[in-house]
Amino acid sequence: MTTPFSDAEVLQFHRDSFIMVDNFLDQEEIGLLQEASQKDYVLMGNAHNVKDTSGRNSKLALWDHPGDDLYGMISRSHKVVDRVEQLLDAEVYHYHSTMMLKEPKVGGAWEWHQDYGYWYHYGCLFPDIVAVMIAIDEQTKANGCLQVVKGSHRLGRLDHVEQTKKGSTQTSIDAERVAAILERMELIYCEMPAGTAVFFHGNILHRSDANLSENPRWALRCVYNAVHNDPYKDIKHARYTPLEKVDDSKIKAVGARATNKDADFYSEQDLRTSRPDQTSS
Repeated sequence: MTTPFSDAEVLQFHRDSFIMVDNFLDQEEIGLLQEASQKDYVLMGNAHNVKDTSGRNSKLALWDHPGDDLYGMISRSHKVVDRVEQLLDAEVYHYHSTMMLKEPKVGGAWEWHQDYGYWYHYGCLFPDIVAVMIAIDEQTKANGCLQVVKGSHRLGRLDHVEQTKKGSTQTSIDAERVAAILERMELIYCEMPAGTAVFFHGNILHRSDANLSENPRWALRCVYNAVHNDPYKDIKHARYTPLEKVDDSKIKAVGARATNKDADFYSEQDLRTSRPDQTSS
C-alpha cells in the first residue's frame, strides 16, 4: 500500500522545490529495472544524443504515453502518481517519461534550466508540473548527479537562451543571473543510492555535470502535468490522456517478465518518440 507524504513533507516540497525519498524502489524493484533497461535494445535504438557546451553527449530516450511495460508500471503506479497528486493537490496525467543515459567518461553535462522554461512555450499556462527522477545507478558528484537550487521555484519562470558553443543542442538560463542566484540561494547536490527518487517542481532551477567517472549514471524520469494545465495548443507533446493507475505490485510482476530472456517483451512496448526535448538533468 502506498505511504503518502506527511503534511510536513508536503510543506517541505513547497518550501524547497523538491523532496527526496530513500528506497523508493526496493532492492528487488531497482534490480529488475537495472536488468531490464540494460537489455532494452528498443530503448537504446531510440535514444538520441544531446550535446553540451563542451561537446560531450548524453543519450536521451523519450516517450509520451506509458504502456504496459516495466517503465509504464512504474510511471502509472500508485506509489508515484498518488504522491504527485498529493504535492499538486490536483488530478494529474502522464506528460512524458525519459530515460537519461550518462555513460562513463563521455556523458555530457546539462546546463542550468527550469523544465517549465520549455513547457511554457508548449502551451502549459501554469508550472503545475512535477518530475519524478529515479536513480537507476548510484548518483554521485563524480558521475554527474542532479544539482538543484533549493527554493528556486519562487523565482518564477526565467528566460532561457540557446547554447551554440561546440554544437550544443541545449538552452539555459543566462550565466550572469545564475551567478546572482547562487550567491543568494543554496545549491544542493542530489547524491542518491540506486532506487532513491527525487520529486521536483516544474520551476526548480537545476543542472548536472558531465560524467567523468568510471561508472554510468542512468535515471528514469517520469513527468506529470495537472489535468487543469492541459496545453492550450497542439505542439511538441500529446494532449491530456486519462491516466490509468496500477497497483504497486505490478512493478515486480512485469519486471520479472522483462528480465526473462524467453519473454517477447520489448515488442509490446508503446514506444518511443525520438524527439529532441531538452527538459532533462
